[in-house]
Amino acid sequence: MSEWRAAFSAVGDEVATADNAIRDATRKQRDIDREIARLEADRAAKPPSKLEVRIELASVAATRATLRVTYAVRNARWMPIYDARLDTGAKDRKPAIELVRRAEITQSTGEDWSNVALAVSTVRVARGGNAPDLNSLIVRYPQPPRPLAAGRAFDSVQQPSALMPAPAAPSMEQHLFKKAEEQEAAAEVSAFQASFKIPGRVSIAANEGAKSLRIATATITPDLAVRAVPVLDPTAFLEASFVQADDAPLLPGQVSIYRDGIFVGRSRMATAAKDETVRLGFGADDKVKIERAVVKRNEGSAGLIVTTSKTDERAFKTTVRNGHDFPIKVAIQDQLPVSENDDIVVEMLPSSTPATTTNLRDRRGVLEWAFEAKAGEVRDVNFAWRMRWPKDKGVVMVPAG
Repeated sequence: MSEWRAAFSAVGDEVATADNAIRDATRKQRDIDREIARLEADRAAKPPSKLEVRIELASVAATRATLRVTYAVRNARWMPIYDARLDTGAKDRKPAIELVRRAEITQSTGEDWSNVALAVSTVRVARGGNAPDLNSLIVRYPQPPRPLAAGRAFDSVQQPSALMPAPAAPSMEQHLFKKAEEQEAAAEVSAFQASFKIPGRVSIAANEGAKSLRIATATITPDLAVRAVPVLDPTAFLEASFVQADDAPLLPGQVSIYRDGIFVGRSRMATAAKDETVRLGFGADDKVKIERAVVKRNEGSAGLIVTTSKTDERAFKTTVRNGHDFPIKVAIQDQLPVSENDDIVVEMLPSSTPATTTNLRDRRGVLEWAFEAKAGEVRDVNFAWRMRWPKDKGVVMVPAG
């Protein structure tokens, strides 16, 4: 029995030793698996990018030469973004806008840009070099559909094609803003494009997100006005307009809006070439109150003896109150229905306040009343119209496409 006990004890010791070795190996295997997963994730995020260049040279004698290789890479882009800081001014100080141009640069080329000289250009490589070609436009009567066999017709209805592409999921790009040293670029403007060379050297790692670099800063004296569209929203919005004076065009991009040092929101910059007018909104002006009321709405019939047509007559009054202690320009917009049928007649009634501008910025039926409201002034804008159409038909008013 003593010999058996000794044997069992030896076996138990060996089993315990084996279990400990198995646990240590399992722990090491988990660590190796984690390291493999990390390396695979790094490889997916930064795929290896290699470029081989072969140059054949022939020289009759020993010499020194410097070779420069230029090549294009994909997945590198920049977007224009802006900061617009408005100082609304005072009685003894004119308003001013500090407009800062920035380039938001993102690159996922697979190689890090370390301490490089960087320039951005307005050339749009993705558009290609040629304008698109137009094919002939044919007008003809529609062809009757060809009859299908019952089985094929049923299959065509019930069975979706396996080759039909699935609808693409909407893509969303998140631009992460990172602080960069505030440097201004040197602009080179030619007849067809503008380039901005960032001074000094910059570093942008692959897949690190977007980096914002300052391109240029301009101080502009704008024209301020309060603009409102009370048919949609009675809020009065402060708007600044100015003439684009730089040779380099303003490209479309997001604008961060500041008014008197306070962040107001974000807007969009439209494309503006030199000498074009730029309009930027700077938030609600709570000291200007605007109210739009329906004064009259009549729907009836017209005709001396026999009813021949239907009519719709409406009248509105918009009241503007300037709560500032200084005069301010005000622009009120409204819309007159536009008829695209000779049987539907729309007329503006004489009781309306004459509009300053009709078909504002080539938008049919859009009217604007522009005036300067004195400090504390209350002013009314009257607007009335009548629409007439045949009695046996119905009409609807829909927004233009």
